[in-house]
Amino acid sequence: MDCSETVELIDNPTAESELSIEIISDSDSLIGMESLWNRLLDEAGIDYPFLTHQWVRTWWECFGAGKKLHVLLVKDGDEVIAIAPLMLTRRKFYGLPLRCLEFIANVHTPRFDFIVTRRPAEAYRAIWASLTEQRRLWDVLLLCQVPSDSRTREEIARLAAQENLHYGQWCSAHSPYLTVQGTWENYFKQLHSKHRANVRRRLKRLSELGEVEMERISSEQPLESALEEGFRIEGAAWKDRNGTSIHAQPESRFFYTKLGQRFLRQGWLQLCFLTVGGRRVAFHYSLGYNNKVYLLKPGYDPEHAACSPVNLLCFLFLQKAFDNGLGEFDFLGVDDEWKLQWTRMTRSHYWVYVFSRAPLASLVHLAKFRLIPGLQQKRVYQVLRDRIVSLWRSARPAKETALSE
Repeated sequence: MDCSETVELIDNPTAESELSIEIISDSDSLIGMESLWNRLLDEAGIDYPFLTHQWVRTWWECFGAGKKLHVLLVKDGDEVIAIAPLMLTRRKFYGLPLRCLEFIANVHTPRFDFIVTRRPAEAYRAIWASLTEQRRLWDVLLLCQVPSDSRTREEIARLAAQENLHYGQWCSAHSPYLTVQGTWENYFKQLHSKHRANVRRRLKRLSELGEVEMERISSEQPLESALEEGFRIEGAAWKDRNGTSIHAQPESRFFYTKLGQRFLRQGWLQLCFLTVGGRRVAFHYSLGYNNKVYLLKPGYDPEHAACSPVNLLCFLFLQKAFDNGLGEFDFLGVDDEWKLQWTRMTRSHYWVYVFSRAPLASLVHLAKFRLIPGLQQKRVYQVLRDRIVSLWRSARPAKETALSE
């Protein structure tokens, strides 16, 4: 990570706009933008925390090694009206190395976008003009986890078409969410009768081992030990063995620890445990932002898997959410069956790709959006894929099977 870069100003004069682009390429400049960044986020009406300055700064500190900042500030005179949070990196696609200009994001980022406050059509044109001027730096523009209702998808597709550049997108996730309305009693009655019965039965069974309660972490003093316990629980069932837990990856552990510290100071951290007789058996690492809660990381003690402790923690948390006037609970991630037991509403996310005219980039576009989708229509491919998935699942330690019962 190079912190010696200077800020460069690039003008993009057009007949209808005097907007310009400033490129932020050093960490010190990024760190100094907190007040401006979060003000623009509010003005843009973005109501999730994954684009806050605190999130982006923490992400960069933990995952930014080997990458280069390329944050575009769209300016109307001296006033910043939009931000494109991008970075330069390298990826391999089907074994082929490409230079990428992409969001400051990775697998830990559930949702991301450009921040655009006003003059949106002109702001997108200014961003695009800068991207094309800097085309020597990238082979593929990659925007991950863009919400389905984002204007970014529409604008980037249109601008890429005007340049005759290859464009593609694929749907990455349908994330369940619950709009909290009415009373808890009315909501709970509307859930499937089998799900309600399972929740009551498991709560009763767990209560036989001790008093069942929900614990919230609300101060910095116990945060470090609480996170340590949460990370242990998160990896205990199967993730530690697979090497995918927070514990197993130093960068991830650093990220969720530092993020928890910063978000707790803002009052945005919602770290909750399900306890049985004072012992922690499940946890939610969630973020509260704009009267919504986002479930980033759930986890459970496999000793109590039969009682579905993650679901019971949801039960207790949602009860409080209705009582406290929460606006929305977002489960994030994919539409797992256990999440769909609480809600049928989902929010789609897309990965957006724009490829340069370089031969390797064109070849990757052809493979990803032409050849492979064509093969997926073939019966032999589907049979082989299903067989591979079946073998992978049989080799993978069982997750909390009671969740989907």
